[in-house]
Amino acid sequence: MREIITLQCGECKRRNYSSTRNKKTQTDKLQTRKYCPFCRKHTAHKETK
Repeated sequence: MREIITLQCGECKRRNYSSTRNKKTQTDKLQTRKYCPFCRKHTAHKETK
């Protein structure tokens, strides 16, 4: 039931990270703060497909 997702930077809109999540336990979209190598700072990354 795990699906592969990609995380997109909130500022430059580039897709930097990939991760997995369980569709049954996490129904809302994932959002974390991660380092963006293009912005060169920690920014909010949101889930995209």
